Amino acid sequence: MSASSTTRAHKPFYTSFGFQVFAAMVVGLALGYIARQMGATEAGPNWLVQTLSTIGSIFVQLLRALVPLLIFTAIVASIANLRELNNAARLVWQTLLWFAITALIAVLIGIALGLLIQPGINSGVAATAAAVPSSTGSWLDFLKGLIPANLLGLQASTKVTPGGATTALSFNVLQILVISIAVGIAALQVGEKAEPFLAFNRSLLAITRKILWWVIRLTPIGTIGLLGNAVAVYGWEALASLGWYSAAIYIGLAIVLFVVYPTILVANGLNPIRFFSGAWPAIQLAFVSRSSIGTLPVTEQVTERNLGVPREYAAFAVPLGATTKMDGCAAIYPAISAIFVAQFYGLPLGIQEYVLIAFVSVLGSAATAGLTGATVMLTLTLSTLGLPLQGVGLLLAVDPILDMGRTAVNVAGQALIPTIVAKRQGILDQAAYDRHEGIDALDPTLAPAE
Repeated sequence: MSASSTTRAHKPFYTSFGFQVFAAMVVGLALGYIARQMGATEAGPNWLVQTLSTIGSIFVQLLRALVPLLIFTAIVASIANLRELNNAARLVWQTLLWFAITALIAVLIGIALGLLIQPGINSGVAATAAAVPSSTGSWLDFLKGLIPANLLGLQASTKVTPGGATTALSFNVLQILVISIAVGIAALQVGEKAEPFLAFNRSLLAITRKILWWVIRLTPIGTIGLLGNAVAVYGWEALASLGWYSAAIYIGLAIVLFVVYPTILVANGLNPIRFFSGAWPAIQLAFVSRSSIGTLPVTEQVTERNLGVPREYAAFAVPLGATTKMDGCAAIYPAISAIFVAQFYGLPLGIQEYVLIAFVSVLGSAATAGLTGATVMLTLTLSTLGLPLQGVGLLLAVDPILDMGRTAVNVAGQALIPTIVAKRQGILDQAAYDRHEGIDALDPTLAPAE
């Protein structure tokens, strides 16, 4: 054992990053409860709610600010490095295959729970809550969204209010992914002339990773704000009228996370406890942030450092998973929600409709694009089945609470598949996987010597 390893082993428990994040969750819950009891003021939310909201928003904004640069540099570098692997094409196809397999298992669980629990029949929500959402999804919009509008993958949106119009810029992570893959493949085709560009890209990736680590160290502070704001704003009262529906969602998520995933790990000769311990930082952040994209930097870091997936492969598979691997938002959630809407309106579903639910869940999950919430995926499913979109309004009251669990399962799956594929292809660093150093292994400076 190295001297650095010995030093880490004797650090006080309260200096552990994992303990700090857990303590932050406790503090966030307490402050959120206090803020909710304080109530609102005439001017709006009280000062504590505003403070928690601001802290959480800034933290997620910092993470999201790094995402475009991280995706581009990591994907380009990974494609360049994949040429050194003899089984690069097989890695890609195995990744997509396992994405589809686990999504199919998850949606079948969702359908089974929807039929067993019958949340739409046992619901206490009022029909007056029905409303068409402001944003909907369609297959045409999804296909058009794959084509980059510009080389930066940026999108502008204008919002008109009584006080005037405001324009905001955002990025489309799916378009950035497409751009990055195209640039990476083009660089390989160009050959030697592209080497200076690839060298610059590797340097930029290293710098991005260092800045990323600085932001990751703020996770305890961000957790307080995110979890505290969630409790203060949403509370748990809304769950009463949709208790059976919420229970069905969380039971399905628990089955996927704690039964399906461990079974797959064991079947591939991997210890599930080691996996959850290594992936926990990302799963934990996903739960409080409700954003796969915001969690992406951490997911990629733990997949490489804690789970032993080669960087060349992880840098490709994890960003791809963050846009297309959504077992929570795109499998469990739309399956149960579609059955809820059908039962609520008394509309029968046949075998054809259940097959369509599975089809949409397996192939359409990229429509969520890793953003907070899954309304786009739900409306895509409802419109494909011909169910009333007004049913979405029935579920919006509890969506933020459900989204926490959905995103945690999404991110767990995004770390799981690269680990499984790497193991099956014989490129997993088993020693790193078994080392079980926990969250502090996120820091590149603390990683064991090669």
